[in-house]
This record gives sequence, C-alpha cells and structure tokens, in this order.
Amino acid sequence: MANHSKAELKRIVESAQRLGVQVNETEAEKWLDAAAAENGQDDVVVDVRAGVFGHRLTMLDFSPEDLEHFRKIGRLVEFLDVPGKVETALALSGSAAQSKIQTYPGDADYFERINIIAPTRAEACGVLAELIHEKALSTLRGPTYQLVEVKFGSYPQAVLREGRELEKGSSISWNATEIQAGKLEVQDADGQPLTLTLEQVADEPGWCKLDWVVVDPVRKQLVNASNMLDVTWQAPDGSITPLDGYLDPYFQEVYLDSESVPLFTKLAKHVDANALDDYVYELEKQVKKYVTSEPNFGKAAKRMYNIFRLTGRYGDAAFLRELFDEPATVLYQVWALIRTIDDCFQPDSPVELDYLLAQTDQLILAVVKVLEGPEEQEIVRELLQLKDVLAREHKGEPLSKSAEAARAEVINLVNNFYYTRMNGVPTIKAYMDEVAGRS
Repeated sequence: MANHSKAELKRIVESAQRLGVQVNETEAEKWLDAAAAENGQDDVVVDVRAGVFGHRLTMLDFSPEDLEHFRKIGRLVEFLDVPGKVETALALSGSAAQSKIQTYPGDADYFERINIIAPTRAEACGVLAELIHEKALSTLRGPTYQLVEVKFGSYPQAVLREGRELEKGSSISWNATEIQAGKLEVQDADGQPLTLTLEQVADEPGWCKLDWVVVDPVRKQLVNASNMLDVTWQAPDGSITPLDGYLDPYFQEVYLDSESVPLFTKLAKHVDANALDDYVYELEKQVKKYVTSEPNFGKAAKRMYNIFRLTGRYGDAAFLRELFDEPATVLYQVWALIRTIDDCFQPDSPVELDYLLAQTDQLILAVVKVLEGPEEQEIVRELLQLKDVLAREHKGEPLSKSAEAARAEVINLVNNFYYTRMNGVPTIKAYMDEVAGRS
C-alpha cells in the first residue's frame, strides 16, 4: 500500500471512530489501492461469471448477490431488441449498481441505451414514441406492478397544467391514464384548452423515463422501479446522434448482459471527451439542491461519493463508502418508504395499504436489529408513530396534516443522521459548504 493511501486510510479510520462509523480496514485498504491504480478513466471491466460489465470503479462496488432479483425486475422494465431496427443495452444504476457497499439499497433504478436504426431522425423519433407507448400499455398494471409515470417529449409551447406554468421545451410527464390514451389536456398561455398527443411531441423526446411500483411477494416489499433511457439515432451513413442532444457517460452503470458489449462499445466511442467533467458538474448541481433547497443528506452523500471516486478524492470517497456499508445505512430505506407512501396515496393507486404497513414493520425491525442507543429509540418511536397515523389514513386520498407531520419528522431524523457524520469530516464539510455557496 502506497504511503499516500496509508495516510488516507489513517484519516478515514480516525474520522470514523470519532463519529461512530464502523470501518472494515481491510476492505477500505483494498478499495483505496484499487481506486488509485493508474488504469485510466475509460477502463471497462467484464465479470465473465456473472455476465455483467461496467466502468472499473463502478464494478468495485457491485456484488452479484442480488443479480437474479434485479434481472427479474429488469424483465419488466426493459425494452427489447428489434433486429435491424432497435438495439438495446440494459444496466443497473443508482444504489442497485453499488450493492457491495449498500446493504440496504433504496430503489431499483435501471438505465437503458436504445439505438434506433432509421433513414431519418424524424423516423427514429416516431419509432421511439411507438416503443414507449407499447411498453407503457403492456405494463400498465399487473398482479405485482403498476405503471406510475412516463416522461417523454417536450412542450412545444409554454403551457398551464393544473395551475402550473411550464416553459416551452420542458419535459412532459404522463400519468398512466394519459399515456394509455396517448394524449393529455393542458391550457395554452392564454388559458385556452390545448390537447397534446404523443405524435405531436415525438420530434423532441427530451428526457425519457418510466416509473413503476413493483410488489416483491418474496421479500414482502414494495419497490420503486425506474428505467431511464438514453436514445440514439443511427443514420444510414453510420453516424450516431443522441435524440436528446447528449450521449450519457457510463460512470455509474452495471450492464446486465455481456452480449450488449458490442452496442456499448459502438456508442462509447461517441461519448464527449468532456463527459466526466459534465457528469461531475451535473452531480454537483444535485448536491447543492440536496444540501440547501431540498435537504436530503443521504442523497447528497451518494452523489458526493460518485464525485469523489471519479475525481481522485479517494480518502473522502472511502469514508462515504464506509458510511453506506455500515449497518446504520438501513436508514436509507426510509427514502424508499417515503416514496411508497406517495404512491400509495395517489388516486386509483394499486398499492395496498397493508403492503405499506408491512414495509414499515420491516423497516422498524431492521432498525432495532442494527442500531443501538438513543438513535435507535428515537427512530423506532417516530416510525411507530408514522405507522400508527398511516393505518388511519384512507388510501387514494391526500395525506392528512398529522400524517405529513409524522413523515416530515422521520425525514428530519434521517437527514440529521447523515448530516452529522458528513459534517464531522473537515474536508467533506468544506466541500459541502463550498458547493452550497455557489451561485
């Protein structure tokens, strides 16, 4: 181990001990050595046994232990190849792609590259609209899943939607009913009725993403599953054009099928040389949001981990890695629970209240199992209060003020947990302060 890495490890251990964070020194040392290895930023690693591949730093954090579970959900969310017309590569992203360190991942987030081979861009956009509509219709509702939202297309003009002003070019969100009909009703800037169809907005697909709620009957949990699409058009001359104007980098995905390597390789050649800088810039905007206007220090910590590991701040990255690897990260499940509460109390939601209450029970038991002392008692008390309030709510109706208050208190406790530990490391605190102060 290099002297630099030894100094970093010593700093990590001292900070962790002071803040009550458990550290596996052997694993931390291995990770620091592997992360700091001079292999370049473009290395892609293939796990032949598991049949998966991804960026070398991402693969350091991936465990195939739950691979079959994620592949099963992947069969619901994935888009399939159409020979000679559509090529796809499905990947895990977010906490699911970092399962080695995140014992308690939040959601089942997927990322899929879709390359459409067509004579013109307009035809490629039309194919994409058909693919998304067909996918939505085939996965609207089933015994174990429910489509919640689809993001596709950009508003061709400024509109009013449910009292909100939305700018021209902003992303369009479709609920299950709207996507089924293939149209939605809004108002123009003058307040006049305006109908928009999938076909009308297909030429500017913008940000494409689908969200579902999935019931896992084995684990007796509700999972928020999403698939974010990065869609490209391959012209007859072989040129590759991203339909949203930007080809996403591959710094946080684990691809689920090694047979996708040829497509990945073809597209990776077109990733912008400044992709890493752009990726870090976008992550830092999210960090700023989560440490200022929308406090969520767990999400901020996850994004900072990815920033630090990709920009050479391996010591700070290793500390955050240990923070997510220790038992107390069971608290990150609170965010998944909060999202499930939102889904459960939507009109016509298929999410049964019994599942939500059972998920709350599981979270309480997990907290009791892994946490000790005053923190455990306070979290358990607030979760029990939240469950008690939720049990008296009416599914499909807006949450009452008491339920909102109970939920807010749980969120506050979890925020304080992450904030205290990150704020206790001088270099991480200085980084958060610097990002928060940016204009």
